Amino acid sequence: VWVILYFSPYLLNFYIFKMNKKFIRLSVMALLFAMNTYAQEQSPKELDEVVISDSKFALSKEKSGKVIVKITAEDLKRKSGQSVAAVLSTVAGVEINGNQSRQGKDLGLYIRGGRNHQILILIDGVPVTDASGISLSYDLRLLPVDQIESIEIMKGASSTLYGTGAATGVINITLKKAGKKAIAGNAYMNMGTQTAAKNSNYSINDFNQGFAVNGSAEKVNYFASLNSTETKGISEAKSPDENIEFEEDKFSRINSLVKIGFTPTKKLSLDFFANYDRMKNDFDAGSFADDLENYSLSEQYRIGFSPKYKYNKGEFVINSGANLINRDIFSYGSLFKAKSRSVNVDAFNKYEIASELFVVTGTQFQFHEMSNESQYDAITKDFAKFNMVDPYVTAVYNSDFGLNLNVGARFNIHSKYENNFVYNLNPSYSFSKSLKVLASYSTAFITPSLYQLYSPYGDLNLSPEKDATVEAGFEVTLADKKLVLNAVAFQREEEEAIGFDLMTYKYFNVDGRNRAKGIETMVSYAINPNVKLDANYTFTDLEKQSRILNPKHKVNAAVAIQATPSLAFNVAYQFVADRKFEYTSYPAPTFDPVLNSEVLKDYQLVNANVSYVILKNRLNIFGAVDNILDSDFVETRGYTTRGRNFKLGMNILF
Repeated sequence: VWVILYFSPYLLNFYIFKMNKKFIRLSVMALLFAMNTYAQEQSPKELDEVVISDSKFALSKEKSGKVIVKITAEDLKRKSGQSVAAVLSTVAGVEINGNQSRQGKDLGLYIRGGRNHQILILIDGVPVTDASGISLSYDLRLLPVDQIESIEIMKGASSTLYGTGAATGVINITLKKAGKKAIAGNAYMNMGTQTAAKNSNYSINDFNQGFAVNGSAEKVNYFASLNSTETKGISEAKSPDENIEFEEDKFSRINSLVKIGFTPTKKLSLDFFANYDRMKNDFDAGSFADDLENYSLSEQYRIGFSPKYKYNKGEFVINSGANLINRDIFSYGSLFKAKSRSVNVDAFNKYEIASELFVVTGTQFQFHEMSNESQYDAITKDFAKFNMVDPYVTAVYNSDFGLNLNVGARFNIHSKYENNFVYNLNPSYSFSKSLKVLASYSTAFITPSLYQLYSPYGDLNLSPEKDATVEAGFEVTLADKKLVLNAVAFQREEEEAIGFDLMTYKYFNVDGRNRAKGIETMVSYAINPNVKLDANYTFTDLEKQSRILNPKHKVNAAVAIQATPSLAFNVAYQFVADRKFEYTSYPAPTFDPVLNSEVLKDYQLVNANVSYVILKNRLNIFGAVDNILDSDFVETRGYTTRGRNFKLGMNILF
């Protein structure tokens, strides 16, 4: 299996071709207007209140010892036209810097003061990474929201279940699946403006289109989709002089996905997937610095296999995947070429010892290698590689009198440095179904990336970063589940953090501890079946800010109104407080040696979305306005942020 997964990304070259953007757009238009006769109503299916992130198996929400945020398909529908980053940025405790900038801007993902490499992203249960990147983290810009069915966000140290990188949170993304009909699908197209604040240029510069087909027949099911995105209109860097206009930077992306399932028996299911992502992005020379030639081109091939077998008292699952990523980066007149390959196999078993107790045992294998070609820091794959083997166990106890307990441990065996042991303890107690109190103590680790180990700036003696998080909170459900209120307080300690010394140009482990603490609270209230209010507040205090654009205070609020069976409105508000740079062991990333701190002022955003269903639920049209007040604010110093922008779209079911 390992050999097949290791070499299988190359096989995708025989099956995937680079689709022309105009062809995709014409195909979508043909589907939109030629398949009306086959359109039929597809009513949303109400999901049970279950979560999977804290045990890897479906668990009733009230029996979970965590407050897990779930973004459903209906929630995504209310946010039509938004990117994955924009959707995630409305979740309590999650901040994604760059999602308000030009589409294509690199993203800084922060949860509880942790950075990209401390947050693990799963797609259909398989960890996704870029082994050629500095931080070994996944690039969310590669993924279109149109392929997503739902998202779960679990905050806190989670290495016991998920291994390296799950230090401050896990984002578990589930892609769309096959329906029960023999053939069904949808085609969509939307377009909008792409303009900076206080700029009245509302030309159409943002295009997104695609289609998907799916179905089931006896023991086989399938899902296939194709998506294309093209954006232009504004510069990545902001001009320091309003009389000097920087050139616009373009962003384009093509995504294809194929999923095939086979269920030979009621107990056994076999699922396969393959996808290809291509992203091209212009970028500038830095803050307030234009560039006419810089670009990055990234191609990702992913393939995977997930068999599941259910037996009398349990279930055995293998989540496996392999990816190949090629990246070309042209900047400052030089071409940097990187290639990486990763294999991830997670085999785990759930065994029900009693009706109140089950145990999850598993072993995870990971392999990563990279190479690059550059006149400055060439790395060969013959040396830049490592693997990990992690056995782990988790026990979940759900009593009939309200006590719930989740405990676990993992032993990480790494091929290049010392081994690691992590564990978690997560008790909770449910007072009927109205009140749940919870607490947890969890440890985590983050491996150094291949670049941090093997590049000319790396150090093979680096130790993994170590994290420990303690949290306590409650969740209240009242008025027949119409009102839900929860709050969690946390404190996180980080040791052996990997930093970069600008004097020696080397990565190193920072001495001492860095602490982060905060509160995350959410409230949801359904006034009636047609009106729902949601709000959340996040307080995050970092002992050492150091280059992390994480606001101390952040507020999100939204109201969703189903005015008629066909007409729906959604209005959202966001407040982001001042963000302060405090450079302790680093000089400021500007050319002014005197500047060692800076405050980016707070800002407020108001967004709105309206959707209307016509043709007997066969055609859905929507309109969206972002930054209605046209607020002029700074998200990242020296880079452009988007002002008031409009988007119109349509989606047809067949």
